[in-house]
Amino acid sequence: MVNKKIKIILFVVLIVVLNIVANYFYTRFDFTKEKRFTLNPKSKAVLNKAQQQITITVFLDGELPAAFKRLQRATADLLNDYKSNSSVKIKVVFTDPIGGLPVEEQDTVLHQLYNIGIEPTNLNIKKDAGFTQKMVFPMAIVQAGGRQIPVRLLQNLDAGGNYEDNINNSIQNLEYVFTSAIKKVSTGENPRIGFTEGNGEPSDLYLSDAMKALSDSYEVGRVDLNQISKQGLDKLKILFVTKPQHELSEAVKYKINYFVMSGGSVVWSIDQVSASLDSLQGKGEQLAFNNKLNLDDMLFMYGARINYNLVADLNCAEIPIATNGGSGRDIQMAPWIYYPVLIPDTSNNIVRNIDGVKTEFLSTVDTIGVKGIRKTAILRTSPYHITYNTPKLLSLGIVAEAPDQKLYSNPVQNAAVLLEGVFPSVFLNRAVPAGITENYGVATQSKKTKMIVIGDGDIFLNQVSGRDGSVFPLGFDRYTQRNFGNKAFLLNVADYLASDDNLIELRNKEVKVRLLDKQLLRQSKTKWQFINLILPLLLLISFAIFQHYYRKYKYAR
Repeated sequence: MVNKKIKIILFVVLIVVLNIVANYFYTRFDFTKEKRFTLNPKSKAVLNKAQQQITITVFLDGELPAAFKRLQRATADLLNDYKSNSSVKIKVVFTDPIGGLPVEEQDTVLHQLYNIGIEPTNLNIKKDAGFTQKMVFPMAIVQAGGRQIPVRLLQNLDAGGNYEDNINNSIQNLEYVFTSAIKKVSTGENPRIGFTEGNGEPSDLYLSDAMKALSDSYEVGRVDLNQISKQGLDKLKILFVTKPQHELSEAVKYKINYFVMSGGSVVWSIDQVSASLDSLQGKGEQLAFNNKLNLDDMLFMYGARINYNLVADLNCAEIPIATNGGSGRDIQMAPWIYYPVLIPDTSNNIVRNIDGVKTEFLSTVDTIGVKGIRKTAILRTSPYHITYNTPKLLSLGIVAEAPDQKLYSNPVQNAAVLLEGVFPSVFLNRAVPAGITENYGVATQSKKTKMIVIGDGDIFLNQVSGRDGSVFPLGFDRYTQRNFGNKAFLLNVADYLASDDNLIELRNKEVKVRLLDKQLLRQSKTKWQFINLILPLLLLISFAIFQHYYRKYKYAR
């Protein structure tokens, strides 16, 4: 009897000791196949370098739909890992910013949140009785050292608002967005990105969603290369040269070359051939001709060449075509081979795990053998394409023709290449161009840097409604209601070029969610309700009856 009491006391003491130890040492074992609960070493390195207390306020709390509960739990799990691996204290607070507030006070709170970058998401939740609306805040604020950065937890919300399909992508992206934000508030780094203007580039309206998407993590604006000073260039980290329509002067090229020599990164998104679907739809035919942009020598020196050709690819997007129906003109969707959907090279971090990328009137990109430059193809055509030299007459009538598969079976071609290394100066041993009034100085070669060359100028442009001028999300096709990978590609490009520690690897974390088949669940709803509710009761009653008669039989003897 005494030994039994001692064992019970020892067991209780052991439990108490384990609980006390657990309060000071946090750990868990990750048995998931994709290691979803294991922090990446890059995240641990960022946490170990932090010098000041970090406060993370998550606004995703309160009464939430099931899908957002899953996002909330994933966020809480991740932040617990951050707390256990950080060299400084991390304070985590979950709050519902408008929970319990009177309606008249909610507008004031919403305005205050909007001013610090916290925006709500309105959901249409389907229930048996119909649809109900719910406002949630899938966002957080990361604060440290007097700095704060808003963090968007829900990624890639499509134009249809189908949020459930985006929850898994959002969970996969949580570690990247929090680690990136913690790094920025801890170090004070906030890289600047400039989209060029002054040479016929698209207006802010067509670059609106690209700049908005990047502004969550960077300072983003337009840069007039004809006016910008040396000091202005020195403040930039990345320069997007996006679809210039006019010839770039030697003075503008001189400034770009100085920017590259100083270690800046450039994204060349260039239309080497001039063609427009609007002109085609108005006239039925159009001559696609070569653009004169005065960039060939510069790109050649850096190690790339955008060819004067057009890619026609059977793996393509669709466009609306007016046809004569029984009651007049009908609009039908038809494949348009001059809008290739590019295939990402999944071995590269920039394009891993992204969807096909839509282009318009694409040209191929070749690489040139330049010493010290490493070249990597990141986007390619499909094997079912053909290239046409330009000038070429384009006609909408091609949509009615059945393509010859033999003509379109060709080796894949590069459409976007990554160049990394030390670049030679384009203006070495050349006179300073007219229009340069400051002393830039010309280095013989650049600091180690990166650039990306893309044979399409429309890849980062969003569509705009012709009816009211509203902006559609980048990569969303308003005609087919399909989302392409253009926005994910843009964000990955910026992250890769701006970060020296390659945090982009965190974007490639895969979390497989084994979801129930909703259609099958609806069909089998009654059966499973019976199995889970009625069957246990029947088994319990049956066991009680059996026990009654068994005891009666046993003791009657």
